Amino acid sequence: MYVNEVRKQAWAMPLTSPIYPRGPYRFINREFLVISYRTDPTLLAAVVPAPLEPAPGAIVKMEFIRMPDSTGFGDYTESGQVTPVTFEGKPGTYSHNMFLNDDAPIAGGREIWGFPKKLAAPSLRVDKDVLVGTLDYGDLRVATGTMGYKHRPFDHGKALAAVTGANYLLKIIPHVDCTPRVCELVRYHCQDVSIKGAWEGPAALQLFEHALAPVARLPVLEVVGAVHILTDLTLGLGEVVHDYLADGVRAAGKAR
Repeated sequence: MYVNEVRKQAWAMPLTSPIYPRGPYRFINREFLVISYRTDPTLLAAVVPAPLEPAPGAIVKMEFIRMPDSTGFGDYTESGQVTPVTFEGKPGTYSHNMFLNDDAPIAGGREIWGFPKKLAAPSLRVDKDVLVGTLDYGDLRVATGTMGYKHRPFDHGKALAAVTGANYLLKIIPHVDCTPRVCELVRYHCQDVSIKGAWEGPAALQLFEHALAPVARLPVLEVVGAVHILTDLTLGLGEVVHDYLADGVRAAGKAR
């Protein structure tokens, strides 16, 4: 293979059989269970990277997401924690950690956008009259969330705003000597969103301590709400809004 051929083909690994196709990525019948809870504000501030700022209220959203029909990524389930933040005074959410059960979206999510994804075993299912989300890391349960199934309709306008808002990620790619080659704050939006159903209801959430799946480091002090949303959407590609390695940024970053 000639050098120019390598350059042309080198957009994902392995070079001759990339683990995921080029985007855009369309998701059909993507189903969210999102349980919002209040946590310790000091602990939350310690995991939100500047220049993001935690939004008032110290809220964390524990998400369980079923993705049965995803372009290039297939059928998989995901779980993780996101938190409301502000960037330059504008609202958004920051993805603190994510766990899923499919190699291709783990690789694609980390390499393209910077999603903080790890391999685990999340699930989202209906158990009689309850929607149940679970997250297992290996053989150990680290999270269980429950919500009354379709108890009350949830406003579709609010659901659309929640799904289409700005989302922030910290993308980190190491150099071959383990120093950072890429360290960027990335913003993305979900696009072409169709809300096919949205509900709210009573909810509960349990988090369990685990060394490598540290969801319980943001403890549940109070569950403040839960929504169940069914959508079709396109996962938009990202943009870099802050480069931590740019000249003049390194010193400023030490201030926090």
